[in-house]
Amino acid sequence: MKRLRGLFLLALLVVVLPILFPDNYYVTVVAVSAALHAILAVGLNLLMGYAGLISLGHAAFFGVGAYTSAIITTRFDLNPWLAMAAGILLTGCIAFIMARPILRLKGHYLAMATLGLGMIVQIVLVQAEGLTGGPDGLGGIPPLSLFGWEVDSDLRWYMVMSTVMLLVVWLALNLIDSRSGRALRALHGSEVAAEMMGIDTTATKTGVFVIAAISASLAGSLFAHQQAFISPDSFSFFFSIELVTMVVLGGMASTFGAVFGAFVLTFLPELLVVFEDYEVMIFGAILMLMMIFLPQGLFVGLQGLLRRLLQQRAPARLPAPAEEDKHGAA
Repeated sequence: MKRLRGLFLLALLVVVLPILFPDNYYVTVVAVSAALHAILAVGLNLLMGYAGLISLGHAAFFGVGAYTSAIITTRFDLNPWLAMAAGILLTGCIAFIMARPILRLKGHYLAMATLGLGMIVQIVLVQAEGLTGGPDGLGGIPPLSLFGWEVDSDLRWYMVMSTVMLLVVWLALNLIDSRSGRALRALHGSEVAAEMMGIDTTATKTGVFVIAAISASLAGSLFAHQQAFISPDSFSFFFSIELVTMVVLGGMASTFGAVFGAFVLTFLPELLVVFEDYEVMIFGAILMLMMIFLPQGLFVGLQGLLRRLLQQRAPARLPAPAEEDKHGAA
């Protein structure tokens, strides 16, 4: 119930912002990117925050989804929704095939394996010029449309991206509260102990890896149709690191923390543009200070701080008066 309250507040915020600021650049443009990043971060948080598995190549699945939608709609002139479904199916199959060998590794070896996967996908996107357009990218990607309603404006994209974000958050919250979610937390605590409790750790790790990849593919398809143009640069190793930073900054093993981290890392560079030459330096300093003073994550840390402040302001309860004994002795 507590999680649903958080989802309701997030949905309320999504609805109210464009009403209060209908033509605001930060709402109709930046918030679209923030919602897209939140979809990616929530999926990655399931893998890293709850299952404890490191991934430095999450942008690869983002790219597979984007290019599948782009190629199918531009080369074969098929419906964007079918292209999106094809991207999810292809990405899920790739993730399932790669999960078994990759997830046998642990720690730094797992991080290097996922990094290698991300690099391979980016190289394929660059080299397969006849299919992907190579370094020059692929343009002319049609926008989404539903029953004649075409998503062709910033405000409409805000509505679509926010709705998908809320849906992904709701699904993640339900997964975490389910038996599979408890298995993920047990796996994070100790893989050996989880196996002794009867949990199929291989199937659990494979499942969460595929789910994270599918959410990235969905975000990639939305990104391709929103931008109408994509290139391999958008799916680089550096973007994978940015996604990891969003999860860690917001708070590991916190769905709303992942959303918060995505919004902070999307909005902060936009707000620092006024500092021009010092923008990157100030951005780095802010991130460093956040991690020093709130190592558990920005959202989790602020949530704990707010809870402590409310407890301090609450009036202290008086001790209950001692009962008199049955004989009336004081």
